[in-house]
Amino acid sequence: MKTNLIPTMRELHLAGAVSTLEVRLQEAAANRLSHEEFLELLLKDEINIRTDRRVSKRIKAACFAGTKTLEDFNWEFNTSINRKLVFDLASCDFIRKSGDVLFIGPPGVGKSHLAQAIGIQAIKMGLTVYYRSIFDLVRDFLEDEAFAGEDKVLKKYLSCELLIIDDMGLRQLPKRSGEYLFEVIMRRHEKRSTIMTSNRPLDEWGKLIGDVPTAGAILDRFLQNAETVNITGRSHRLKDKAVEKTREKKEGV
Repeated sequence: MKTNLIPTMRELHLAGAVSTLEVRLQEAAANRLSHEEFLELLLKDEINIRTDRRVSKRIKAACFAGTKTLEDFNWEFNTSINRKLVFDLASCDFIRKSGDVLFIGPPGVGKSHLAQAIGIQAIKMGLTVYYRSIFDLVRDFLEDEAFAGEDKVLKKYLSCELLIIDDMGLRQLPKRSGEYLFEVIMRRHEKRSTIMTSNRPLDEWGKLIGDVPTAGAILDRFLQNAETVNITGRSHRLKDKAVEKTREKKEGV
């Protein structure tokens, strides 16, 4: 392709439009597009590519455990899930209202998937998201103290518009875990939104963090403006494992 447009477009930082220029020139010639129509298509390409790059960058910065979306969630496996409620949450209106969300239920029923999927939706809407397991959170604060981080970790936990804290209740947490979690929840309360997932009943949180009063203070604040999503049913992971074993038997593995 010979054109004097490319150096000029690169100088204007229109790299996205450069990548689609040849196709658009062919399209313009084939369909006899006007200059205005051609330019509109090219500029839309640039906008779309910039948006995709921005979303990809924010997804990477969010530190998700994996790319989970609502589209690839198996809604038929656990039919007890309130699909309407989940999609209402995915509109991210609760974030604009500084509300919180708690997904609670046994392991493997889809809590983490749905929490991260809502996080992906929030990013697509231009919001900042940060994902950590409860164990990541505790480790981050312990390292911050060990290396005199001067509250750098706390600032990161407070600055995002949506914080996702996953896997509460998998096992008992180290000392001071309740102190760190309380600080985050207290500082974000009615200012920024938080999603938490829990495998254990709320009355067991005191035992998990080794501090019943602190657990009560955490829940008192967090649940004040929180939407609670209870999920019951079988484990996706155990189902997948059973399917794999059945396949292996059939294949004689």
